[in-house]
Amino acid sequence: MPDPLTASPETPERVGIASDHGGYELREYLLRMLREAGHEVIEFGDRQPNLDDDYPDFVVPLARAVASGKVERGVGICGSGVGASVCANKVAGVRACLIHVNFSAHQGVEDDDLNLICFGGLVIGHALAWELTQTFLAAKFTGAERHRRRLAKMAALCAAPGSRAEGTPPSLQQAAVIKAEVGWGEEENLTYGR
Repeated sequence: MPDPLTASPETPERVGIASDHGGYELREYLLRMLREAGHEVIEFGDRQPNLDDDYPDFVVPLARAVASGKVERGVGICGSGVGASVCANKVAGVRACLIHVNFSAHQGVEDDDLNLICFGGLVIGHALAWELTQTFLAAKFTGAERHRRRLAKMAALCAAPGSRAEGTPPSLQQAAVIKAEVGWGEEENLTYGR
């Protein structure tokens, strides 16, 4: 596990963080820990515990910053973590997940190129959230062919008519190249679980 007081040169330097009132206390803790670890942290709010705020108002700008490359990775927090995850995944180019175990924190990055981790501020303890954040930030996408193939299929889904993802994924221009490299063509359907 990474040293909690120093950022490795291999971990993302610029991290975004956002929460609503349900994640405010955890956001404040993680914000402090990230800065102490040497990360540049961009805050997307909420900067005060306002019971009338709405997580999309903070998580969507964070997700857009992740998708555009303004920040390398993001941390989204709401009361349960579910809303933040669903909301972030509406932004094309974002791969967000609600994480509560260490394996998923690194495997999600290594295999699925996860770029935004979500927590439930009313569900997870501060120490565990910090450990998971460190694991998430230290993990690297392996780039294995099977993982690139799966990401290309997801990018194609985002570009499909009727997609509910916002905008064009940054990787979509490369999706056709990746699809050709891994042999996934138009004839394949998008039915999973067969």
